[in-house]
Amino acid sequence: MQVATSGAIERGYVAPGMAQVAAAPVETAEPSATAPAEEKSTEPGVKVSLSAVGLARSKEAENKNADIDESSLSDEIKQLLKMIRELKAQLAEKMAELQALMAQGDMEDDAQQAKVRALQTEVGSIGSALSSANAQLVKVMRDQKLTSEESATVAALMAK
Repeated sequence: MQVATSGAIERGYVAPGMAQVAAAPVETAEPSATAPAEEKSTEPGVKVSLSAVGLARSKEAENKNADIDESSLSDEIKQLLKMIRELKAQLAEKMAELQALMAQGDMEDDAQQAKVRALQTEVGSIGSALSSANAQLVKVMRDQKLTSEESATVAALMAK
C-alpha cells in the first residue's frame, strides 16, 4: 500500500494489526514540481505602487528603530530591543482596545464579555512575551559584560 504525499512523511501511524509500511517520498508527475528555475517566466507577477502617504509611512517604520540600528551594541541586543519595542506597541494597542470596549458599558451582552475575555487573554500573552524578552535582554547583557556606557545606551533605547 502506498500513499501519495506532497513530501516526505516525518511521522507515520500504523494501525494495530497492520504491518509496518516504510514511507518514502512519492514523486509527482506535475512538471511544476520538478521544473528547473530557468524555465519559469521572467515576467513580473504583481506590481505594487505606494502612494505618497504609503511611502511616508514606510519610511517612518524604517526610521522607528534607526536609533537602535545606529548604536554600537551587538546585533543580538539590537534585535531584542526591537522586539521589546514591538511588544510594547502591541500591548499599548490591545490595552487601548480593551479600555474602549469596557468603556462602552454594555457588559451584560455575552458577545461583548467574550470579546473582553479574549482581549484580556491577548494582553496577558503579550505581557508574558514582553517579560520574557526583558529577561532575555538582561541575560544577554550580563553574558556580554556590557560597560556602564553600553548599559546606559540600552536603558535610553528602552525608554523611547
